Amino acid sequence: MSSGVLLVDKPKGVTSHDVVARTRRAFGTRKVGHAGTLDPMATGLLLIGINGATRLLTYLVGLGKTYEATIRLGEATTTDDAEGDIIERAETALVSAVSDERIDAGITALTGPIEQVPSAVSAIRVDGRRAYERVRAGESVELKARAVTVSRFQRTAMRRLDGAIELDVTVDCSSGTYIRALARDLGADLGVGGHLTFLRRTRVGDFDVADAVDGDHLDGAVPMDPVEVAVMAVGRFDITADQAQDLRHGKRLDGLAERVSGAHAAAVDPTGVLVGIVEKRGSALKSAMNMPENA
Repeated sequence: MSSGVLLVDKPKGVTSHDVVARTRRAFGTRKVGHAGTLDPMATGLLLIGINGATRLLTYLVGLGKTYEATIRLGEATTTDDAEGDIIERAETALVSAVSDERIDAGITALTGPIEQVPSAVSAIRVDGRRAYERVRAGESVELKARAVTVSRFQRTAMRRLDGAIELDVTVDCSSGTYIRALARDLGADLGVGGHLTFLRRTRVGDFDVADAVDGDHLDGAVPMDPVEVAVMAVGRFDITADQAQDLRHGKRLDGLAERVSGAHAAAVDPTGVLVGIVEKRGSALKSAMNMPENA
């Protein structure tokens, strides 16, 4: 039974769950999940775990992301993107008065460690229900600010239109950052409103959309081997056959923590099989997750 992580280039207009459903059909299994939701409007890289490799998704969700996006200044919407209704449209003269320098200053202010309030129309759960479900039901939703890091927020192109300004940007950010919220906050800072009109995720950790398969054509697609995925995500730690057996039986590997640089590492046995993910416990290493032995 095929097990691995499939890199999918999600097309516009479908949900992340739609891609999961397509993968289930293509691979003939119910055991499929994804690491990190993309809005229907967005395109780009979606990491899909299949069968035993779904256990790796926990270690993929928190990886940093890169996005290409287009922000439209001059209009604010109910959803902070182009799928919502326009709730504010700035006067043309006000938009025209926004200088390049003010835009760049606004971008700089949203770069680095910031406190960001997610879009109300998001997948965050509020008392057990998704925020977007509550909004669509007519409820008022106020989400708490959360700490995120935007390590790069770069303007790559700008177009001044009649009553609006369009910015093409590249964003490198921590997991949990909402690019829609960056568009909203930039527009609010400039006093003209803003929303997202285009979003494409090009990178998750070291995984690149250039290596992904078309989300409309998954039949015959070949997933990445679990060991390759795990090593890319958390680094490699080679173990002996006896150590592999110990980890599978829940035993610790004493005195080996100093050989792992990060919080986790992929434990690989002498045959090249991924045993699981180990974590530090004092000077020892213990299994945080074991892979199925037939995965």
